[in-house]
Amino acid sequence: MAIQRTFSIIKPDATARNLTGAVNKVIEEAGLRIIAQKRIQMTLGQAETFYAVHKERPFFGELVAFMTSGPVVVQVLEGEDAIAKYRDAMGATNPAEAADGTIRKLFAKSIGENSAHGSDAPETAEIEIAQFFSGNEIVG
Repeated sequence: MAIQRTFSIIKPDATARNLTGAVNKVIEEAGLRIIAQKRIQMTLGQAETFYAVHKERPFFGELVAFMTSGPVVVQVLEGEDAIAKYRDAMGATNPAEAADGTIRKLFAKSIGENSAHGSDAPETAEIEIAQFFSGNEIVG
């Protein structure tokens, strides 16, 4: 397998409960390296751009409001098959269906407040990383 990068967000429900370190532990135990990380307050514009793919969906406004409701931690993760590895480490979107030991099983409050986001494809990862990080902020 080739070394790959993926994008991660530790969402407001997790940062509000001071779970950044606990989430990072799951990430690192999954064999991924955190090569960039920063805590930010996502702006309305950033959230609307990031979730533009959902603009026509009924939950778009609620999603944007949630993602701007408190700090998030944006990250670039690196490792072999990083996208699939991180999606496995996050677990199912619905925490009730997530496997034991996954981020969402351990920390999510609900389907909406599910503690983490991860890229779903290499093209998506590239776009998402570029939205929040410049090249010199990523140190592999």
